[in-house]
Amino acid sequence: MKLTKKAHACVRLEKEGRTLVLDPGAFTEEDAALGAEAILVTHEHPDHFSEERLRAALEADPAVEIWTLASVAEKIAGAFPGRVHTVGHGDAFTAAGFDIQVHGELHAVIHPDLPRVTNVGFLVDDGRVFHPGDALTVPDRPVETLLAPVQAPWNKIAEVIDYVREVGPRRVYDIHDALLTDLARPIYDMHLGNLGGAEHGRLAPGASARI
Repeated sequence: MKLTKKAHACVRLEKEGRTLVLDPGAFTEEDAALGAEAILVTHEHPDHFSEERLRAALEADPAVEIWTLASVAEKIAGAFPGRVHTVGHGDAFTAAGFDIQVHGELHAVIHPDLPRVTNVGFLVDDGRVFHPGDALTVPDRPVETLLAPVQAPWNKIAEVIDYVREVGPRRVYDIHDALLTDLARPIYDMHLGNLGGAEHGRLAPGASARI
C-alpha cells in the first residue's frame, strides 16, 4: 500500500491501482480529493471537511462515493443521491477495494464550554492504517500504521505520546500538523520518536511511503 501525505490531516492510500482519500479539508490542496475512487471524512470541522473539494471530486467522476458521519452527509448527500453513505461506530464497509471499520463517536474536548461534535476514525484493511480524525480513539484491534494528530487546539504532546503508547502501532506518521511552525517540528519529532515506543516518521505534503 502506498500512503501519500497531503497537507494537514489529509492522506491518500493507493493499492492495486485504486485510491482512497481521507479528510480532504480546507487546509489541504485544492485537488487533494481528485482522482480518488472513494473519500472518507471523519467530521464536520472545515480543516477536515471541505464541501468545495468534495463537490469537485464528485462532479469530476460520477463513480466517486463518500463515506462519512451524518453531520457531514446531510450537507452534501442531497446533491449526489446514492453516492454519500452515512456510517458510525461499529460499522464496516468496503470502499475502493479497501476494507474499512469505523471506530469512535465524539470529537476530543477543546474546552468544556464548547459542545462536542461527532467524530469517527477509520481503520483500513484490518489495522494496516488508522486515521482517528480529531480524537484519541483506540481501536479494539492491533494497528500497524497510526496517523497521529500531533498538534491541535484540543491536545498537547504528552497526550499524543501516551496515545501512541496505548495504541502500540509498529509505526507512526504525523497528521494534523498544518499549524506547526518549522521551529517546532524537530521538537515534536524528538519527543514522539524518543518516547512514543514506535517508529516515528514525518512526511512533507506530497511525499509518500510504502506501508
